[in-house]
Amino acid sequence: MSLTFHWFLPTNGDSRDVVGGGHGTPATSSGRDRPPTVAYLSQIARAAEDLGFVGALTPTGAWCEDAWLTTAMVSRHTERLKFLVAFRPGFVSPTLAAQMASTFQRQSGGRLLLNVVTGGESHEQRAYGDFLDKDDRYRRTGEFLRIVRELWRGGTVDLKGEHLRVEDARLARLPDPVPEVYFGGSSPLAGEVAAKYVDAYLTWGEPPAQVADKIAWIRGLAAKEDRTLRFGIRLHVITRDTSQAAWAEADRLLAGFDPETVRSVQAGLARSESEGQRRMLALHGGGSLSRSGHRPGEGASGGLEIHPNLWAGIGLVRGGAGTALVGSHEEVAALIKEYAALGIEEFVLSGYPHLEEAYWFGEGVLPRLAADGLWSHPFRTDAAHSAQVPFAS
Repeated sequence: MSLTFHWFLPTNGDSRDVVGGGHGTPATSSGRDRPPTVAYLSQIARAAEDLGFVGALTPTGAWCEDAWLTTAMVSRHTERLKFLVAFRPGFVSPTLAAQMASTFQRQSGGRLLLNVVTGGESHEQRAYGDFLDKDDRYRRTGEFLRIVRELWRGGTVDLKGEHLRVEDARLARLPDPVPEVYFGGSSPLAGEVAAKYVDAYLTWGEPPAQVADKIAWIRGLAAKEDRTLRFGIRLHVITRDTSQAAWAEADRLLAGFDPETVRSVQAGLARSESEGQRRMLALHGGGSLSRSGHRPGEGASGGLEIHPNLWAGIGLVRGGAGTALVGSHEEVAALIKEYAALGIEEFVLSGYPHLEEAYWFGEGVLPRLAADGLWSHPFRTDAAHSAQVPFAS
C-alpha cells in the first residue's frame, strides 16, 4: 500500500498560534496572523508540492475565502498539486457545479478534487439563503450528486426530485479526468449518501477504535450498493525531532488559548447540528487549559491526549477537525501506520503555521514512511529520493 497525503490551505488566515473558525464560530487567533493572500497561499502550495503532498484541502464557509476562486488563482503558481475544493451543494445548481468542475479540470490540467460539504449549521445556511433542515440538506446532496455524476458521464438529465429539478441538462464539454468526490458525515443519512455517490469517505481524527467502527459502517453500506470506497482522515499534526519538543509545542499552543475564547467557542459548538462535531466535542469534554495532557488516563485535567500521540487540544478553539498527531517523527509515523492498518489510505493534514509545519512533516515523517515502503513521492521518479534514509533525530 502507498499512502496519499494532502495538506491544507488556510484561507481563513494563518498564524504561529491556532486560528479558529468553522461550524458557526468566528476565526480567532492571538493576532499574529498571516493574511490568506494568493502570494502566501501559493507559497504553502508550492512547499506542499515539493514535499510530496498530492493535494491541498480548502475549507468552505462564511469564515474563510471562497475556495473555488482562491484555488483557481493559486493553481497558476503550482504545477502538479491538486486542489481539494470544499463546497456546499445548496449554494449552486448541480448543472453549474458540474460545468465549473469541468472548466477547472481543463484550465488546471486535471488538478481538481471535490469535497462535498452538506452543511451542519442551519443558521449559517440561512445566511446564504438556504432554509432546509439538516436531514433535507442531506437528501438534497444525494440528488445533487446523482445529477452531477450523470452529467459527467455525458448523459442528458431530467430529474424532478424532492429538492432539485433539472430539465434537458447536459454538458457541452466533459471533465477529463472526472473529479473524484470526497465526503464526510457521521449521521445515518450521511452514510447513505457516501455509499451511493462518493469516491472517498473522510472522517475527522477520532481514536483508532472509533475510526475502525466508522470504516466498517460505511463499508457495509457501500457493499449494499455494490460499491467500494477509499477512506481518508482529517488531522492536524505537530511533529518534531523528539517527543519532548513536540509536546512542548502543544503546550505552547495551549497556553495561547484565552479561557474566555474557549468558553465562547465551546458554547457555540455545543449548539452545532453536526453529528461529527458532537463526536469531536465528546473527545475532550471541554478540556483543560492547565497543560496539554499528554498522559492518558490522568483525569479531567490531563485528558487531552485521547490516544497515545493523539491530542484533542485544537478542538478547544476550532470547529471541525479538532485533533492532532503529536510526537516525535517516529511516533507520528507509528500512529499513521496504525490508522493505515484499519484501512485509511489518505491523510489530510494541517499545522500551525502551515508553511513551517509542512516542512516538519514532509522532511521528518514522510521519509520514514518511505523507508517502510508505505509512501513514495508522487511527483519524483528517482527511487533514491523516495526511499531515502530519514535524517537522524
